[in-house]
Amino acid sequence: MSPPPDAALVDRLRRGERDAFRDLHARFAQPSFGFLLRLAGRRDVAEDLHQEVWLSIARHAVRLAPDTDLAAWIFTIARNRFQSSRRRVDVTVAATDPATLAAGAPGAAPSDDPGCRDLERALASLPEIHREVLLLVGVEGLDVGQAAEVLSIRPDAARQRLARARAALAEALDAANAAPQTQAAISRKVSS
Repeated sequence: MSPPPDAALVDRLRRGERDAFRDLHARFAQPSFGFLLRLAGRRDVAEDLHQEVWLSIARHAVRLAPDTDLAAWIFTIARNRFQSSRRRVDVTVAATDPATLAAGAPGAAPSDDPGCRDLERALASLPEIHREVLLLVGVEGLDVGQAAEVLSIRPDAARQRLARARAALAEALDAANAAPQTQAAISRKVSS
């Protein structure tokens, strides 16, 4: 049986190597911030949570189990910090302008693509239970097993939740695309 893909980095983290933490940060800082930004819908909240996440990672990295899945571990910490912040303060997820979301991610440029803006709006409009699984699998590239671990559910439940989330996203996108056509039809009837 081969060692997990992150085994060497986990081993370096467990030994407290500073370069290992830099490598971990270089690999996961942008994805974890993007995940938090899309969950919270507010840059200020995401920035605060992101700092908390990385402080927690720095404190606990030396205690990792040798078989730790780093992506699942980091996104679990990020999700838990977000959930805790919602309990402390009523953080209402705002349908943030997609350009702000893209600009908020380190190294990302805002997209002028209307399809991207529609997708971000549709994603922000979904219930958190659907948004989380879509972000983990569709945006961050975790497999369903990793997403299940982050969400503390069984893999079959994660697959089912993902299917429902994809259907809800498609429905939200269809509604967003139908809205301008409906508005145009109403405008034509009013002006005639």
